[in-house]
Amino acid sequence: MTRYLIQNVRPLGGDAVDLLLADGVIAEIGTGLDADGAEVVDGSGLIALPGLVDLHTHLREPGREDAETVESGTSAAALGGFTAVHAMANTDPVADTAGVVEQVWRLGREAGHCDVYPVGAVTVGLEGERLAELGAMADSAARVRVFSDDGKCVSDAVLMRRALEYVKAFDGVVAQHAQEPRLTEDAQMNEGELSGRLGLRGWPAVAEEAIIARDVLLAEHVGSRLHVCHVSTAGSVEIVRWAKSRAAKNGGWSVTAEACPHHLLLTDETAASYDPIFKVNPPLRTAADVEALRDGLADGTIDIVATDHAPHPHEDKDCEWQAAAFGMLGLETALSIVQHTMVDTGLIGWAEVAERLSSAPARIGRVDADHGRPIAVGEPANVVLYDAAATRTIEPSEMSSLSRNTPYAGMELPGRVVATFLRGKPTVLDGKLA
Repeated sequence: MTRYLIQNVRPLGGDAVDLLLADGVIAEIGTGLDADGAEVVDGSGLIALPGLVDLHTHLREPGREDAETVESGTSAAALGGFTAVHAMANTDPVADTAGVVEQVWRLGREAGHCDVYPVGAVTVGLEGERLAELGAMADSAARVRVFSDDGKCVSDAVLMRRALEYVKAFDGVVAQHAQEPRLTEDAQMNEGELSGRLGLRGWPAVAEEAIIARDVLLAEHVGSRLHVCHVSTAGSVEIVRWAKSRAAKNGGWSVTAEACPHHLLLTDETAASYDPIFKVNPPLRTAADVEALRDGLADGTIDIVATDHAPHPHEDKDCEWQAAAFGMLGLETALSIVQHTMVDTGLIGWAEVAERLSSAPARIGRVDADHGRPIAVGEPANVVLYDAAATRTIEPSEMSSLSRNTPYAGMELPGRVVATFLRGKPTVLDGKLA
């Protein structure tokens, strides 16, 4: 395996050092290290971060290869600085059996751009009627530890309780898409004054908050692990904060939560354009909700940033708002959005970026033996080199994803991923796939 010497790079934005990557690990850290036959990478002016980990990615394969494949989606992930992604279960067929999750896992290994960890469905066919083969998926070659019906809510309280109890046997976690279906039937955007003015059916905040409140109490009752997907409202942040305070006092159970880059930046005002590129589930909320999410991410109430990367083919977005699919791309822009909304605003530093986009998602997904590790000698050489001083204008046609549904088209964003290393092997060099 080729050795790489990264010179004059700043781990977590600190002092400049050299990193020697050899045999899949960080072999040496120091100044003035001897190249000794290694390929030299100039890290001057760049920040080194541990490889990013996404707990919430839609790779669409099998079944919707017109929108994305494991190959194209993991290429986009590598270009965004990710060395591991968790692939959601809403494929066709649904990833609700050991056979399907093993197929996705093997496709990830064949692609080689980043590690792919399949997420298993909680219920058969995502139908919310009976539990899927949770134990079989956990025991499969894919070693599934995260289960979610994302795209749909496990709305039946008894079924949710059973799932939380079941995953305790193998230290799994249930990741809930919090959406009370009876309050959101045919919902199109955030419920508020603007939805009324635009004539679009509203998706009320309480539909998210009520499910989170129920589920944190269920998790406490059975002593299990709950992860809340794509938190989007100020009320949800407060409920998670309350749940964590109870857990700290009582112990024995765990509640974690994620925010998506688009919910940290964009608001429901974008819907005034009737451009379906801004249609997402849960919907973009108010400026007050955005502020609450940023504060919650800064103080640790929200544990991680997850992309909810949701590619769609052109025809599913190039139509009227009501007929358009929910979702937007996220992998190739996530780090820039976090820099723009959290770092450049002074809310967090680069050490916190590493925690929320690498270490914490690796812990929650139970892949922290291989990912989310510190930049230290002997640790896996999963490293991202990032130019925080750069700026770029987002051009959809230049993205690696098969789909083009980015809400940031034409927007100037800070930062650029220069290189990504997976176990010491470059997947991206000079901003291009290696």
